[in-house]
Amino acid sequence: MKKIISAKSAGNILLIIFSALIVFHILVLTGLVPADIVWGGRVNTLQITWRVFEFISLVFTILFAIIVAIKFGYIKPTRFGSAVTVFLWLMFAFLLLNTLGNLTAESLQEKLIFTPITIIASLLVLRLAVEIGHGAQAAACPDGFERFVF
Repeated sequence: MKKIISAKSAGNILLIIFSALIVFHILVLTGLVPADIVWGGRVNTLQITWRVFEFISLVFTILFAIIVAIKFGYIKPTRFGSAVTVFLWLMFAFLLLNTLGNLTAESLQEKLIFTPITIIASLLVLRLAVEIGHGAQAAACPDGFERFVF
């Protein structure tokens, strides 16, 4: 897998995907995107519960982006740096399960749009999980980007 895509490319693509998903979750929470295309198409827009689930999804997506940024070297961990690879493996498992959920969704939009996204994201996370090291060891921070201490 290391020969197919570099850690740097996988990290960049994942950060783009997670950034887009963060925007998407915010749009769903604000009502600009209909809620019936998320959560398998099984939510009732009159219920408050889907908003809680959508907020939890937003938090998870932000955490996933932070973990990738740490592995990729954009954020320098002050502690828990060695746990990043474990978190990446957990993300990989989560995204695979999410893909299964997308495949069984009642919403055609969710099946057609989010199934490929979660498959691609899971493979990219796998690529980062098998990379040895984290932070600057895994991939150098591109010029023009600052590293943040986390």
